[in-house]
Amino acid sequence: MYKKLSLLLLSGIGFLPATQAQLLKKLGNAVSSATGGTTASGVTQTDAGNAIKEALSKGVTAGIAMLNKKDGFFGNEAYKMLLPPDAVKAGNTLRGIGLGSQVDKAILSINRAAEKAVGYAAPIFVDAIKEMSITDALKLIQGDKTAATEYFKGKTTDKLKSAFTPVVKGSLDSTSATRYYGDIVTSYNKLPTTFNKINPDLQDYVTGMAVNALFDQIAKEEANIRANPAARTTDLLKKVFGK
Repeated sequence: MYKKLSLLLLSGIGFLPATQAQLLKKLGNAVSSATGGTTASGVTQTDAGNAIKEALSKGVTAGIAMLNKKDGFFGNEAYKMLLPPDAVKAGNTLRGIGLGSQVDKAILSINRAAEKAVGYAAPIFVDAIKEMSITDALKLIQGDKTAATEYFKGKTTDKLKSAFTPVVKGSLDSTSATRYYGDIVTSYNKLPTTFNKINPDLQDYVTGMAVNALFDQIAKEEANIRANPAARTTDLLKKVFGK
């Protein structure tokens, strides 16, 4: 029965038609009603729940690793950070008067800061997975294609922002992003044509963008977990989902 369940899960349950989704639900109910919570193949509900948590842990780790490296943000068009919206006009103005290098240095440093900060997300997700009940894990099987990601958002967003804030500040300082960005703001505000001075919160901007990018990447990893049979890389996953 679990081989059938695994085929449905790993073929991308987020895209299943209604009839197959209903079948998946029935399979989940069948597991719940199994005598002693154990299937004929010897897989228990606890095994199944732990296997799902293990797969999620692998996906989260992979998602973080994609961003927590050189060019994880800067070299990825989907996540590359530019200047905060309120500073875009300033950047364009400075480029127009030959100060584009200041803008480029700031953008590079901002992305380097984000790349460094996301590395601190791992223990927060590890705790969220540890706290996940077997019931919660089993429910995620029957959820939509981003059920796990939404679960993590609810459990970790505030903690991530709290953890990222001091790290982002330190990273912005250590990568000179604060200085380069300050140069942009100062240069723009000194221009005689600047009537509305700017001073966007760079730290808050980078923190928010880093958290959003992290969840987006985790959503992609979740889709991969649901669709990729190669995810069966441990004894527990093989036991639950078949070799």
